[in-house]
Amino acid sequence: MHLLYGVTGSGKTEVYLQVIAAALAQGGQALVLVPEIALTPQLVDRFRRRFSGGVAVVHSGLTDSERRDAWRAAHSGRARIIIGTRSAVFTSMPKLALIVVDEEHDASYKQHEGFRYSARDLSVMRARGAGVPVILGSATPSLETLENAAGGRYAKHILPQRPGAAQPPRMSLVDLRRHAADQGLSTPAMQAIDQHLKAGGQVIVFLNRRGYAPSLFCNSCGWVAPCAHCDARMTLHRRALQLRCHHCGAQAPVPTICASCGQALLPVGQGTERVEETLMRLFPDAPLARLDRDTASARGAIQSVLERVHSGDARILVGTQMLTKGHHFPEVTLVVILDADQGLFASDFRATERLAQTITQVAGRAGREARPGEVMIQTQFPEHPLLQRLIAEGYESFAASALEERREAGWPPYSRLALLRAEAKDSAGLDSYLRAAAALGHVLNESAANDSSTKGSSTKESSSKESAAKEGAVKILGPAAALIARRADHFRAHLLIETTARSSLQRFLARWLPQVEALAGPKGLRWSIDVDPLEVD
Repeated sequence: MHLLYGVTGSGKTEVYLQVIAAALAQGGQALVLVPEIALTPQLVDRFRRRFSGGVAVVHSGLTDSERRDAWRAAHSGRARIIIGTRSAVFTSMPKLALIVVDEEHDASYKQHEGFRYSARDLSVMRARGAGVPVILGSATPSLETLENAAGGRYAKHILPQRPGAAQPPRMSLVDLRRHAADQGLSTPAMQAIDQHLKAGGQVIVFLNRRGYAPSLFCNSCGWVAPCAHCDARMTLHRRALQLRCHHCGAQAPVPTICASCGQALLPVGQGTERVEETLMRLFPDAPLARLDRDTASARGAIQSVLERVHSGDARILVGTQMLTKGHHFPEVTLVVILDADQGLFASDFRATERLAQTITQVAGRAGREARPGEVMIQTQFPEHPLLQRLIAEGYESFAASALEERREAGWPPYSRLALLRAEAKDSAGLDSYLRAAAALGHVLNESAANDSSTKGSSTKESSSKESAAKEGAVKILGPAAALIARRADHFRAHLLIETTARSSLQRFLARWLPQVEALAGPKGLRWSIDVDPLEVD
């Protein structure tokens, strides 16, 4: 098991290519996983230029017949390299010799609906079972992967610099408390965009929020357009003349006046659509492209946007997290990150890790070749320790500090979690069901503790067993309502299962889940178990 820890633009893909070439020379096949469909075209093109043939693609954007043909080619051995998103981990490859997981930290490798799995973790298990190496590559490895490397379970290989004349971009914070902003763009950011465009560079403006504005607000009475089916606000999509819920998908026409007092409504906040509009007004001579889920929904749309950027036709690229994942834009010299504060005060314990990864990854799109790069991060909290550490010392320093905090708090990777998520239309019935499930778990814990205390013939042996039982003890926390307690007309809540040892968690779940399944619940109850959840929401 290998961790390839390379700064953005350091040449990780070239390492993959050379290692894959060696595997193919021995008659083997290679599986390459990427987190997003958007990454596959440029990666496939590079692989096909390097290798004469036998490259197949597997992802959800293909037709059924295309997926079938790719699977058959892999199964027969005609396809020697499979490139795909998370579902590609299940591809039949009789001569599998190597697995590569690019951007291993990315949350897209986790399947959250139906059959829940982590493609990264399954890749490690599949490689172990097949006796072949696996390479986990990232400029911002997950804290779990870094801990595995520190513990000697993974071999760590470092690419600390960009090749040739390329240097890391210069990063700075823009204090929004001191600088005026026009629709989310500060004066220093606008000046920098103008300078880089005049110098012939391309510019990325990053905002991890799609739509025109996150809410439609009445300045007179305070009414905010709600979703009728969720405990959430509707997002304004001005171009489509719709209000959309980004949680359940509900849509509604845009009202012209307030439903409560009849006064005019105002869009509040910025999404990528509004930032696009502002940039087109401020820089009318600079062709612009936008890349987010709204613009990328049509088949071929992602590739069309990327081609515009690579050809130089688009001088400004506005987008969401789709921009952070491994793209190589040689002419981009400036990255502006808007609203970097979204993850600073979130309730989920992984929020700061995700924010640090996102900032580092999107910043890495700048200055990847000879021309120097610049990154400007707009924030209301420039003194925040996370931002200060990222700017001054980089991701590795942040990760070391975050791991120490996790160790002290007893959070993963120093504990093991499972989340029992449940939803139903009956809020009281849902709460009763989860309380009953928790009670069953408490009984199992007491039974396990009693069994442990009655075993052993000596005081020393009994003490040792009690210590081991305590070390592997299972905690059941909750029930607690989800962050968005009602979504799509269903109430949502969960139980959190926590222990220090994976073996203890597995034993507990093996005994507990059959009992949970036998419990009577409210009509329409749906529940699932998520082991190693990425979000505790």
